Amino acid sequence: MLTRRALAFFATATPFFSYAGEASADTPKDTIVVGKIIDEIISLDPAEAFEVVSGEITGNCYERLVVPSVANPSVIVGEIAESWTVSPDGLTFTFTIKPNLKFASGNPITAEDVAFSLQRTIKLNKTPAFIINQFGATKDNVEQMVQATGPR
Repeated sequence: MLTRRALAFFATATPFFSYAGEASADTPKDTIVVGKIIDEIISLDPAEAFEVVSGEITGNCYERLVVPSVANPSVIVGEIAESWTVSPDGLTFTFTIKPNLKFASGNPITAEDVAFSLQRTIKLNKTPAFIINQFGATKDNVEQMVQATGPR
């Protein structure tokens, strides 16, 4: 037997439950609709974001120094980096930036910009910083560890 309280609950809840089905719309045949759950996004700042969805978005919004190869993800290829070398002890990476790259503003991308971005990541000390922290970089020594050199 239903009590008045239970009846009142179901009577008020029913309209909400009836709308819980699938949504539908007529999508043009030449259009792709992508739905994403974005509630896990903390930030779209690449020095702060490290969740799957925000990583996917920032990866499409920002050029990165190096990226995994699409054909073989175990191979790293340069996106901003033209080439790089690693010291014998594995602690020093020297990157050569591709020439003539520009920001959306038209300003050239320089080694100083890359160094600033890496330094900023360490100084903010958010989740992405752990990658560079593995090499001993901290907010106190990052300016000595991450330096821009070469033509200015």
